[in-house]
Amino acid sequence: MNITSKQRAYLRSLAMKEETLFQLGKSGVTAEFVSSVDEALEKRELVKISVLKNCDLDIKEVGETLSGRTRSIFVQTVGRKITLYRPSKKPVIELP
Repeated sequence: MNITSKQRAYLRSLAMKEETLFQLGKSGVTAEFVSSVDEALEKRELVKISVLKNCDLDIKEVGETLSGRTRSIFVQTVGRKITLYRPSKKPVIELP
C-alpha cells in the first residue's frame, strides 16, 4: 500500500497527539514485540514506538523491519520515535 505525501503529512499531524505505546530496548525486534505491535495496529491504526538508547539497531532500519513484518506503512521518525500506520478492517482514520 502506498500513500501520498499529503496523506503522510496528515498521519504525521495525528501522530503528534498520540502517546508512545511501545519501547524497544536492547532485546531488539523480537517475535513477541512484532506481535504486540501488530495487535496495536489492528486496534488503533497509528502506533508510536520509542527506541531506547540501549538499542544497538539503527532507528530507520527498525522502522523498515517493523513495517515489513507487520505489513504497515513506515510514516516517520522523529528523534528516537517511530510512527507506523496500517488501516484496520474497520477503519477509524480517514485519509484525505
